[in-house]
Amino acid sequence: MRIASCRNIFLVGPMGAGKTTIGRRLAELRQLHFVDSDHEIESRTGVDIPYIFEKEGEAGFRRREKQVIADLVLQQDIVLSTGGGAVLDADNRRALAAHGFVVYLHASVEQQLARTARADNRPLLQHAADRRAVLSQLLSVRDPLYREIADLVLPTDGRSAKGLVHEIVQQLDRVPAPI
Repeated sequence: MRIASCRNIFLVGPMGAGKTTIGRRLAELRQLHFVDSDHEIESRTGVDIPYIFEKEGEAGFRRREKQVIADLVLQQDIVLSTGGGAVLDADNRRALAAHGFVVYLHASVEQQLARTARADNRPLLQHAADRRAVLSQLLSVRDPLYREIADLVLPTDGRSAKGLVHEIVQQLDRVPAPI
């Protein structure tokens, strides 16, 4: 395991993995500030993510995401939930790995389908004729990138947020304190 600063905890993984739910609970338990990178982008721009995708495309969104992540990783004592595609950018991966303990919340395509079935705020799924195919493709590209920077990989299928938070805390307590 790579020794990382445990003053920050970064959650990565696909949509529907539970990053926001687990992040909020983890932050509360560890008395840290919770930040969701997508919500931060929306706050800074004053519009929602689907609107950014519509007006600027995915490339425009990714530029905004990169700036937000570069800013957020420099904060201290945060739990950061990243967007599922944040790991596509090598600079984002380096920044996350260098500034905190990275937890990859792994979710199967089945779980992602179930958890995103009624979501209308997922630009990559909005117009997809075959959501399973889209999610499978995204996971095949992103899974190795999540694993590349993860200090901890946790399967989330069939597991409660409470249990996952407990396991993350146990793992964090085993990591040597930063110098």
